[in-house]
Amino acid sequence: MPTIEDIYCKFGFVAEAAQLLETQLGTLLIIEEATNADLIEHPNSSMATDIYKKINKYTLGGLIKNAKNKVISIEKLENLLSAALTERNRLSHSFYREHNFRLREKSGNGRVIMFEDLDRMHDVILDAYKAVMLLSGIDLENPESISEEYQSIEINGHVKI
Repeated sequence: MPTIEDIYCKFGFVAEAAQLLETQLGTLLIIEEATNADLIEHPNSSMATDIYKKINKYTLGGLIKNAKNKVISIEKLENLLSAALTERNRLSHSFYREHNFRLREKSGNGRVIMFEDLDRMHDVILDAYKAVMLLSGIDLENPESISEEYQSIEINGHVKI
């Protein structure tokens, strides 16, 4: 039987997955726009900053819409991304309202329903994230395929992967 803390913890895991998806879609858009602006061969920090600031303002829905217009291979993921967006919006805007008093039911049965809902949401969002990561050449289902270069990158003492 999940505890109240289990529900809050799982909610956090689902929110993290949604942020990972947003970050990776933003990264794909930044790469696409930087390449189109020839910033790889001819760096321009002002232009790069403008691109970053523009993309950083997008919501998940905006990132998906813009990625569909600019990242050709993303079209194959339209159903996955649409489902992930729906679940992320439910998580952020109506999850607790939909489940109302289940969190504090004495029997705990309501928390089972909540946990199962969060678990399903997590799966939907993670499936979309994994698919977007594959577009970047990273197979999260097969960690051995991740190059040594990525595995050894450290930021502030934390290993990225």
